Amino acid sequence: MNQKDLQEKIIANYQGEEKMMILVFAQWCVNHDLDPQELYLRAYPHQSSNPFLIEAIDLTVPKEEAGVVSDQTLLGVLSLFGNDDLAFIVTEEINKKKQKK
Repeated sequence: MNQKDLQEKIIANYQGEEKMMILVFAQWCVNHDLDPQELYLRAYPHQSSNPFLIEAIDLTVPKEEAGVVSDQTLLGVLSLFGNDDLAFIVTEEINKKKQKK
């Protein structure tokens, strides 16, 4: 495998993992009756819509059919990708949820 092929494979793997991270985020939002696009825009107000997010939203299932996505799992996945701005917004929502209890 030459250098270019290796780089393309690494990029493709990263993009696949990034899509999974976005899907975990979107499903967590659905499970907590939150709008994934609204939270994403709060974290990244200067970005236009994210095509990976739109794709992930289409892949989510109703919360009644979904498995549990724990707060810590989501925060860990966001952290792995250095997605600190979105993790901050998610943490705000987690704290709001705890205050309502």
